[in-house]
Amino acid sequence: MLTKRIIPCLDVRNGRVVKGINFEGVTDVDSPVALAKKYGDSGADELVFYDITASAEGRALFTDVLAEVASQVFIPLTVGGGINGLDDFDRVLKRGADKVSVNSGAIKDPSLVPAAARKYGDQCVVLSVDVKRVGGEFRVFAKGGRVDTGMEAISWIKRCVENGAGEVVVNSIDTDGVKRGFDLEMLSAVCGAVNVPVVASGGAGTAEHFTQVFKAVPGVDAALAASVFHYGEIAIPDLKAELKQNGINVRI
Repeated sequence: MLTKRIIPCLDVRNGRVVKGINFEGVTDVDSPVALAKKYGDSGADELVFYDITASAEGRALFTDVLAEVASQVFIPLTVGGGINGLDDFDRVLKRGADKVSVNSGAIKDPSLVPAAARKYGDQCVVLSVDVKRVGGEFRVFAKGGRVDTGMEAISWIKRCVENGAGEVVVNSIDTDGVKRGFDLEMLSAVCGAVNVPVVASGGAGTAEHFTQVFKAVPGVDAALAASVFHYGEIAIPDLKAELKQNGINVRI
């Protein structure tokens, strides 16, 4: 049985880690370098680094901060934000990323996912999707959750996986930062549609929420969270011990 992964997420703006609720009300947390080192030392399985305003501001990702983070961690690092072409893939991979996350860039240019998969391999291409319920359907949002694309999310995710995305991060805008649990309905729909690793994101508030998502939606391969780790509400070693007690296979 494959181990389930625990992934802290660093949302970076102007070189600092920040956190909001429902993608709004962003507040400062800490230095990305200090947090990355802490998570690497405490047993995180991977780390996600998002430059959260790169796409909205129409600029490239901060590679200087990325290089410093990559020098401090020895676990897989997924990087996203302002990834709009193969040159962006190349730039962040050369600065220490192991996988590259695409969101708005793939929406703008759907040929980016298959082109990147051909050049770097499916395992390198992570589709990150910001999803919110609108009029009874799951809708894809762009520009850091600011813009409703009008696209139905499940069909979009399925198409991108068929075109070479090797992993999907499902960011539920409805549950983001609310700490009432992951979006089980949304995750079940995604897991039922694709056969690549699916990462749950948005809603973690307690260790029980991690147990709940892995048990309720067995297709979920990893759970990602930010504020509960940043503010010390959940310690990763304690979380993994609890998961193991509940029969969930994790790397200790």
